[in-house]
Amino acid sequence: MRAILRCFPALIALLLGAACALTPHLARPELSIVDVQLLGSTLWEQRLKVRVHVHNPNDRALPVKGIEYSMEVMGQQAASGVSDASFVVPPRGEADFDMNVTTNLAGALLNLLSRGPDALGQSVPYRLTGKVELSQGLLRSIPFEESGTFRLQ
Repeated sequence: MRAILRCFPALIALLLGAACALTPHLARPELSIVDVQLLGSTLWEQRLKVRVHVHNPNDRALPVKGIEYSMEVMGQQAASGVSDASFVVPPRGEADFDMNVTTNLAGALLNLLSRGPDALGQSVPYRLTGKVELSQGLLRSIPFEESGTFRLQ
């Protein structure tokens, strides 16, 4: 019994080391907003269709079951939520998906429209953070943080 108790810490360390070695190490997928379309609006809310591009830098497919996100537009919190879009991004491949977003961007839109008559064609800065939820594998979520610009149409 004493021999087992003496070996127990070493056995636990060996098992933890093996578990760490078997855990997949996935690089973060790269997400970017490709297109934003204004579907409709009222004074207090805007309905947007946001097309998101996903690039998978890994050598294995990413079976996405959904994305939890938070989006800032022009430095203001614009939207957050969960997209239940389910798709597979091939190894070292790309995929696009659409999210329907309801937001209150009244301040940001007024700021944008104050730029003049060509405001809707101008670049708008955004920041997108969250995590990609996977439907398979030991690792079930991958965090992401991206920023860039898009044109509101």
